[in-house]
Amino acid sequence: MAQVKRENRQKEEIEYQKIRAAAEGGDATAQKSLGAMYYYGEGVEEDYKQAVEWFRKAAEQGNASAQYNLGAMYYFYYGKGVEKDNKQAAEWFRKAAAQGEAAAQYSLGLMYEKGEGMEKDYKQAVEWYRKAAEGYLKAADEGKVEAQLVLGGLYFGGKGVEQDYKQAAQWYRKAAEQGNAKAQELLGGMYQAGMGVELDYKQAVEWYRKAAEKSAQMQESLGCLYYFGLIVEQDYIQAAEWFRKAAEQGEAGAQYSLGLMYYKGEGMEKDVKQAAEWYSKAAEQGKAKAQVNLGMMYESGQGVIEDYIEAYKWYLLVEKGGEEVQKLKDELRKKMTEGQIAEGERRAKEFVEKREKKKGVEERH
Repeated sequence: MAQVKRENRQKEEIEYQKIRAAAEGGDATAQKSLGAMYYYGEGVEEDYKQAVEWFRKAAEQGNASAQYNLGAMYYFYYGKGVEKDNKQAAEWFRKAAAQGEAAAQYSLGLMYEKGEGMEKDYKQAVEWYRKAAEGYLKAADEGKVEAQLVLGGLYFGGKGVEQDYKQAAQWYRKAAEQGNAKAQELLGGMYQAGMGVELDYKQAVEWYRKAAEKSAQMQESLGCLYYFGLIVEQDYIQAAEWFRKAAEQGEAGAQYSLGLMYYKGEGMEKDVKQAAEWYSKAAEQGKAKAQVNLGMMYESGQGVIEDYIEAYKWYLLVEKGGEEVQKLKDELRKKMTEGQIAEGERRAKEFVEKREKKKGVEERH
């Protein structure tokens, strides 16, 4: 395995050197490709600023794909090499759209619909969605999975085309059959709702399961279906399995749900220590319910050593906790010294500062 990885890395590095040489020689296609290599870290260390620089060089030479990519950096992926700038995004999308770039046409439609970087104009939005639909239809007919997915969405929302759930389902199916997880999830949803297809919960679950092979979010959703017995027979063991798969990939909601199941002993042996561990992982990511439950465990000493300061810290960190959390804080303060309260406030402040710093680093990269 290590040998294969080394060989793949060497191939990527050789490809990078080849494309770099062509890009420096002024080849616009190579410049666009080099930008993508910097963006994804293929054959070279990931560098969003370099990605933007090479996309810009290609875009200024009229490369439509690079023009779209540059617009997308300003509009969708801001914080990665550039700050958000709707006007710059619209300018580059418009240049690419004029050359028939369907993704740029769709993005312009979106911006007109939302009134971002320009006056809100539904007529213009529909016109650009229509042009995008034509472009996506051609690409979708050629079997391009992303085009099939987007075209399905256009038919579903009636954007640039007459709303048609059957057409939406057909295009979602084409993309789903090629293994696209999002399309599999959306097709499952259409079977669950009976939109564009006959209502069929069995088919819905089948497509959800296929999507869950690649999507942690879908794993969490399947866990919820089994936990609450929605469109499937209630099954705590299945729910726990799906929550665990998603939780181990960092899904905060699944981490909270798995902690709750450990706490209640649903589908597994009751284990308050495991509950506290999973609540902690979710709480660190800002899951409010997990923060409340973890605070209560620290206050009562369940699964963790009793610690009023930590309990108070987690209560303080709950955003929009309402009267329930306010009551928990008020009652806990009655059992704490002024020094403990001050320390809890300090820890909460420190947690927020670290989270914001980490967020800033992630956005820059």
